[in-house]
Amino acid sequence: MSNDRCDIAIVGVGPAGMSAAIVAARLGASVVVLDEQRAADGQIYHAITDAPARRLDLLGPDYAAGRTLAEAFAASGARHLTGAAVWQVTPEGGVHYLRDGAAATLQARRVVLCSGAMERPFPIPGWTLPGVLTAGAAQILLKSVDVVPVEPVVLAGCGPLLYLLGWQYVRAGVPIRALVDTTSMEDYRRALPHLGGALAGWRYLKKGLSLMRVLKRAGVPFHTGAENLVAEGGEGQDGVEALRFTVGGKAHRIETSTLLLHHGVLPNTQFTWSLRAKHKWDDAQLCWQPEADAWGALDVPGIHVADDGLGIGGALAAALQGELAALGAVHALGRLSLGERDRLAAPLRSALREHLRIRPFLDALYRPKKANRIPADEVIVCRCEEVAAGDIRHFVELGCLGPNQAKAFGRCGMGPCQGRQCGLTVTELIADARGVTPAEVGYYRIRPPIKPISLGELAGADRSAA
Repeated sequence: MSNDRCDIAIVGVGPAGMSAAIVAARLGASVVVLDEQRAADGQIYHAITDAPARRLDLLGPDYAAGRTLAEAFAASGARHLTGAAVWQVTPEGGVHYLRDGAAATLQARRVVLCSGAMERPFPIPGWTLPGVLTAGAAQILLKSVDVVPVEPVVLAGCGPLLYLLGWQYVRAGVPIRALVDTTSMEDYRRALPHLGGALAGWRYLKKGLSLMRVLKRAGVPFHTGAENLVAEGGEGQDGVEALRFTVGGKAHRIETSTLLLHHGVLPNTQFTWSLRAKHKWDDAQLCWQPEADAWGALDVPGIHVADDGLGIGGALAAALQGELAALGAVHALGRLSLGERDRLAAPLRSALREHLRIRPFLDALYRPKKANRIPADEVIVCRCEEVAAGDIRHFVELGCLGPNQAKAFGRCGMGPCQGRQCGLTVTELIADARGVTPAEVGYYRIRPPIKPISLGELAGADRSAA
């Protein structure tokens, strides 16, 4: 097992991770960036470094812009550990990871977590059927290996990614049977008070409207205000066969063998929870967020967070947050004066405010419906352990107060994903059943390993390294 040292360790090589590394290395810090991918890209710019011209054109200019960032990162002088699965970060700055089947530890004076976002669980009846995927998963297949569905697909839910994927599929020649949008007139009315911020962020608004225009010109049928979504399978449950839903009380059924679901993304907080950092429930984005200062510093000394792991803001905002976290970390190391740190940060903060001005509008407009977050009794919530929503409600009747007790009652959250897929749903289910807020219910107590590690790999670790 190796045991290296550096000034700053950055976990994640998305927009924030690359931007943080560029700034920190330029200011003289020794920087190591760790990521599971084999190239500098992350999820938003997945496979950008070797994407052919056709894919760059297909996925659009926002994706193609990632190549410039990746090239700047490659030239920054930061050390990049590819294929490194980080399974634990300690409060003392120890970054434990697996690489090529071997366990290793990196000891850093400061750590910047750039673990990004994950798609929000969409637990509707039938969501575990073969052929039902998330829009994000489908997009990764398109970005990485140019894999797209052959049969007509149905996209269902709400949020910018749903329309972006639809736009990319139209350009790729993928037949789209329908786009089933859960956004209703009530959502538009709720978002109306935030229209000023949306107009200030007119570039994002213009982009979204442009995506929808392309879809409509391509003849993609739109169903808006959809409710009561059900993925319908055959008698043998071999795979999804149709999506059923209602609009204005009228029933619809659209046949498909590929159903792509999406209703937003949320911060990936597994590392920050495992560090026992303070978190808050954000009712606007309906998710947990770690509490951090203006430089992304947690209440755990030496640990910073940047990007969507702090709260959903998008790729450009993430890059700016990465730069700010780097400035904060380098200043904390004593290599940047207070005045110089603040001078360099001022234009970044101004740009960040501009990018985030549209967020209240988007958060209100695409707020996930309660029925799509807190499912009916028969719906599976914990896919790893096959625990249904009704089981969770029964646990509450027996005295279960929170997600950690739910583990003892029925192993919910104890599977390989460590609650990543069910944690938010379990929190909201218990809060709804108890008639309290999610903040009162809390979240799982996350423990390492964050990523799977075998007993053999763990036994091979140098116990003196930490």
